[in-house]
Amino acid sequence: MILQLFIIGLVVGFIFYEITGISPGGVIAPAYFALFIYEPDRIIMTVIIALIVYLIIRGLSQFLLLYGRRKFLLAVLLSFFLKLLIDTLIQPADIFKLDLQSIGYIIPGLIANEMGRQKITSTLLSLGIVTLIIFQVSLFLP
Repeated sequence: MILQLFIIGLVVGFIFYEITGISPGGVIAPAYFALFIYEPDRIIMTVIIALIVYLIIRGLSQFLLLYGRRKFLLAVLLSFFLKLLIDTLIQPADIFKLDLQSIGYIIPGLIANEMGRQKITSTLLSLGIVTLIIFQVSLFLP
């Protein structure tokens, strides 16, 4: 089921990109979102981390030459370290009574990278649309 979901995600994401020219947050992010659609708190936390990574990179871009692979690698590394920070320092401290789990360590970085290439709204809207399409198709899987 999970493998089929990712294959569907790749196909739907590719078709969406070819039709609209807008990337839905990377190639695997929509499939992960469809997989966790019944856990909206994880999806929201993933988007929050992606927005934080995007803002950090945007701020650093004023002082550093960030483009291409450097920018992508920085987005993935920041995503990884923010998730690690949340898991090791913030979550165990019981500052919040909420579960601050996100979807993976790298997915927020992929989404943040696409936010940098496109606009935030177009990335998040396309991510939502493709996620819902993948989820709807997955309902018909055996």
